[in-house]
Amino acid sequence: MISLVLFVLAGILVGGVVQLVRSDATRFSVALTAVLALLATAGGFAWWPGEA
Repeated sequence: MISLVLFVLAGILVGGVVQLVRSDATRFSVALTAVLALLATAGGFAWWPGEA
């Protein structure tokens, strides 16, 4: 269940990265959002084996 929530969060954050790039946001905000998306994805995969 937690892995699903983290993957949903990662998807929302990836969408945020796309919107930030389209709106010419600062590199810092794009990079920060991208790092958070990567961390959410990594967390989703980290929780994956425990839910089988």
